[in-house]
Amino acid sequence: MNDRIKSKLKNLTTKPGVYVMKDKDNIVIYVGKAKNLKNRVSQYFHSSNKPIKVQTMVDNIYDFDYFITMSEMDALALENNLIKKFQPFYNILLKDGKQFPYIKINIKEPFPKVEITRKVKKDGAKYFGPYFAGLDAREIVKTITMAFKLRTCNLKITETSIAKRECLNYSLGLCSAPCTKKIDKEHYFIELNKVINFLNGNDDEIENVLTNKMISASNLENFENALLIRDRLKMIAKLKERIVANIPKDISKDVFAYVNDGLSGVITNMVIRGGKILGIKNYVCQDGELEDEQTLYNFIIQYYQNLIIPNEIILSHQIEDTALFEKFYNKKVNFIFNPHGINKNLLNMAQENAREYLEKHIEKEKLKYNNTLGAIKALKEKLNLKEIPQRIECYDISNISGTNKVCSMVVFKNGEPAKKDYRKFKIKTVKGANDFASLKEALARRLKRFVTKNGESFNEKPNLIIIDGGKGQLSSCYEVLKEFNLVNEIEMISLAKRIEEVFFPQNSNPILLKYDSVELRLLQRIRDEAHRFAITYHRNIRIKKQTQSVLEQIAGIGPKKRDALLKAFGTSDEISKADIDLLQTVPGIDFNTAKRIFDYFQNNNNIDNIEE
Repeated sequence: MNDRIKSKLKNLTTKPGVYVMKDKDNIVIYVGKAKNLKNRVSQYFHSSNKPIKVQTMVDNIYDFDYFITMSEMDALALENNLIKKFQPFYNILLKDGKQFPYIKINIKEPFPKVEITRKVKKDGAKYFGPYFAGLDAREIVKTITMAFKLRTCNLKITETSIAKRECLNYSLGLCSAPCTKKIDKEHYFIELNKVINFLNGNDDEIENVLTNKMISASNLENFENALLIRDRLKMIAKLKERIVANIPKDISKDVFAYVNDGLSGVITNMVIRGGKILGIKNYVCQDGELEDEQTLYNFIIQYYQNLIIPNEIILSHQIEDTALFEKFYNKKVNFIFNPHGINKNLLNMAQENAREYLEKHIEKEKLKYNNTLGAIKALKEKLNLKEIPQRIECYDISNISGTNKVCSMVVFKNGEPAKKDYRKFKIKTVKGANDFASLKEALARRLKRFVTKNGESFNEKPNLIIIDGGKGQLSSCYEVLKEFNLVNEIEMISLAKRIEEVFFPQNSNPILLKYDSVELRLLQRIRDEAHRFAITYHRNIRIKKQTQSVLEQIAGIGPKKRDALLKAFGTSDEISKADIDLLQTVPGIDFNTAKRIFDYFQNNNNIDNIEE
């Protein structure tokens, strides 16, 4: 504990608030809330024994900030906002962008449809789910559509509106055509209630309907349709396998079990709806909380931010802030901490899943370490580098006969791809196919940005630069290091593909790393990624130029119309497949222009395929 932290601890308030832990680089590594800021933050710096995961975090704390709030509720809201903003390493992080699908029925509409959504709103609609871990919401909706004649279209149907004609689904017997008033609202809702009963856990009626339809299709020798219905029945059987005995179908439950080994932890979530286990999902947790109970609480607070909260929540650890949870979500919940009977069996199942997943995770993490951090440490040792190459950059050239020359720069941090740091260069000054000069130009442009601090994306210094090639390419690039006086700051090697030789500047004798070693596999991964990135960039440039040149040969197609066509179809190959009506859907393309485009491609239907 440094003097800065000691001073701040003395001045801490006993009011509620949020604290923010930072490392020596001023990066936020943990955000927490507290009823009493002084007591809570001080606990982290006491000399008492702490879990390994907490001590690891504390060892990295260089400073902390805090924010006083009016209440615990305000602290909880601020904590969640700051976690989303800073994405701290030692906080539980659940990504908002990957929400589970629900099946939605908006019963306020005159003729509701069954649809899939990932956003739950307080709009009066009925939501069923979430569906995951082997249960596909799309397959369930297909099964409903095959059994009950509900509409699937996006038409805005009112009790007075009427469409010109029915759609294809009506002809196929998959829709009752409320759009043309083939069915009234009362009879439509009779079918709809059958769907709601099914989604609430009653499978018998839909199974009987589909079985009768399958037999009828088979008797009519419509075997293709009978097979499709059979697949729907298999899905129903799959749902039945998830039925939990002795659980009423009108009760919704979630089960959460937390298991940890002191360093890593896993939370298993089991979702029970309509008497069935809809899914089991495991989450690896790296949380800096002092107590397991608080870790579990932090998880469920984030977990339910975009989900429907069930009637009951079964937890492996007793949490104290249940009232705050209910107030935060404005939802009364029956929390169960010491379950009995079937609830105990469900919790035991979740705990067993968590233990098994944690064991697999630990093995996976060991393998990941060997291939990343372990590999860069081995690389330092085998190549006798000055420092561990935490940031490695690799450069590769791609061109065809000296045209459209490009250079890729890929970045690996701590042995893993850092794709946000990838960069690509169009070669501007080199004529012809000269890889040596092209590499020099790209590297010089990159290092100039580093030396002049021109551009945040180039400010970070690489510990090691890898050049794809042999002694010649390496020598050319080493001249750039000399030019910017970086020879003593940045190390450089090249990797020659023929027998995977590693060359050093000003040394004609290469090093051959062990063929199956983690350090060589790391170099190969980086080199291959640079090659892939360069080829992809080169191909995209070539396709774009060829596509533009093709369109520019058509009378009346200028830059605006060309860009509109490319935005709509992607490539000239796709444009060539479009008919006149489809071409007219593109903004700015009238009938005459569409006909000229269509005629051009009809008369030149042997154009070369521009994809490799």
